[in-house]
Amino acid sequence: MSETPPVTTAAQIARLRWLIRLYRHPSLLLLFVQLAALLLYPFIESTSPGSAMLGAFGVIVLVATIGMVHRTSGRIWISIALAVPAVALNVGHAAYGIQALLPWAAALEALFYFYAAGSLITYMLADQRATTDELFAAGATFTLLAWAFTYLFVLCQALQPGCFAAAVDSGALRSWTELAYLSFALLSSTGIGDVIPLTPHARALASLEMFVGLMYLTLVVSRLIGLTVLRRGE
Repeated sequence: MSETPPVTTAAQIARLRWLIRLYRHPSLLLLFVQLAALLLYPFIESTSPGSAMLGAFGVIVLVATIGMVHRTSGRIWISIALAVPAVALNVGHAAYGIQALLPWAAALEALFYFYAAGSLITYMLADQRATTDELFAAGATFTLLAWAFTYLFVLCQALQPGCFAAAVDSGALRSWTELAYLSFALLSSTGIGDVIPLTPHARALASLEMFVGLMYLTLVVSRLIGLTVLRRGE
């Protein structure tokens, strides 16, 4: 007696379509993971298990980023060589409270995200057509650059406590979320907001990020927009 074949439901079909879309557009997955982390961090960074959860979610972001770099011309071994010690240093800092590890971890994470952003930019500039995945990559690259500068700010604050101020508790150390807010504001050229750099080194980093953001929007994003308009006009 033959067995009745399983019935494929609409939910299963929709799930399969999403998996196919994620496979075809890995930049979409990376962008989703980064934005999810950005929204999640404010809820957990001030809680007791927040450091462990931040570290765990940070690993997920690193894995997604490494996977995206693997699909580009970037060297995956370079990404792993930067990510593994960064995770180890973060674990040591969170678990044992060794403050001396924080600057090293922040520096490695900044280098990792800068390398990943550079790999995605190379991927987007490799041809004369703008694919759907490259459009998602434009958003993912923007967030990678914002995260990279956030960790540069973390490094600067670890070496120079008090180099950033804010409207609330101006003398306190700024959280990762506050520094990420500053990074996105500077990179997008929308203004500094209520978190401001105070020392010359912090202001130099802020000025550098404004320059990088302007160049990225002018040279990379505008090129993709032009190629998209050209493709639709053909």
